[in-house]
Amino acid sequence: MEHPENSEEYKGLQVNDGVAQPSIINPYLQRSRFRRQELSVADMVDGIVKGNVTILSQAVTLVESVNPQHQQKAQEVIEKCLPYSGKSVRVGISGVPGAGKSTSIDEFGIHVLDRTGGKLAVLAIDPSSERSKGSILGDKTRMEKLSQREDAFIRPSPTAGSLGGVARKTRETIVLCEAAGYDKIFVETVGVGQSETACHSMVDFFLLIQLAGTGDELQGIKRGIMEIADGIVINKCDGENVDKCHMAARNFRNALHFFPKTESGWMPKVLCYSGFYGLGIKEVWDMIYEYIDYVKGNGYFDHRRNEQAKYWMYESINENLRNSFFNNEAIAEAIIRAEQTVLKGEKTSFAAAGELLDMYFKSK
Repeated sequence: MEHPENSEEYKGLQVNDGVAQPSIINPYLQRSRFRRQELSVADMVDGIVKGNVTILSQAVTLVESVNPQHQQKAQEVIEKCLPYSGKSVRVGISGVPGAGKSTSIDEFGIHVLDRTGGKLAVLAIDPSSERSKGSILGDKTRMEKLSQREDAFIRPSPTAGSLGGVARKTRETIVLCEAAGYDKIFVETVGVGQSETACHSMVDFFLLIQLAGTGDELQGIKRGIMEIADGIVINKCDGENVDKCHMAARNFRNALHFFPKTESGWMPKVLCYSGFYGLGIKEVWDMIYEYIDYVKGNGYFDHRRNEQAKYWMYESINENLRNSFFNNEAIAEAIIRAEQTVLKGEKTSFAAAGELLDMYFKSK
């Protein structure tokens, strides 16, 4: 690039070097001031019990970490928080994508906080990409009203490839939130599937959100998901969709009569509401509290909590055994050889799996 000051007509012009610009970073800055102080287990538990949201968030991050050291510390924190947990009402909320779960949770949360007070924690499970393993974690942006409340804690968590879409550490997060004084817990799942079974195993009331006018009504009447639902609500019951919603509700009620009696003795109800316009929210929560009073009265509430604790003990055993198997270096090498024998047709998949398991158990 030519500079005009170097041309002949400006030969009498003297050009001085510019002043060196100072660094944009303060040379006297002490970076140590901005380092996050690593809390001890006792300090973390104390902060959680006192309701410190920052420390609670750090503890949840610790629980979700795959670092073995973080896992060990997280388990110590959870164990010390256990005596302060178990005093909340846990509600699982599920439905097909687009059913309005996040909008409904926003309305549900505002209603229940204004009605009963207390504190609310929303654990929103966000699906992770199978390719990049990343998550948007944007559920908080769709809960505009709750995100402005100091008595609400919203925590989006990635599925991180866990079965069915329910984050692997959601149950431990519930314990931490209860210890922090949150007496109402919402667990939102990513959609209909195996995630609902896992969600059902950690909540007191399982709410299924459905839509009307989306095609064959029988598609919504699936035995597996209907059997575990404690209540069914038809969303977007407003405008020209009101008649369709009430017709869908009648279809669901008729289907429920053909199902076996629930273990709790409760007959699931079917209601219509509009999350966008906030219509019928009170009726939905009247149903939920009626159910809680009913199961506490007949003893099923405590029975279900005990069954859930037992279920997650076995799930932890299965997960630890799986991790121990695949993280074994000798097994990792043997798996590659076993794959080749199966692909070549020299062994069946079952025989190769049996040999790998025998090899693993003999090495222990």
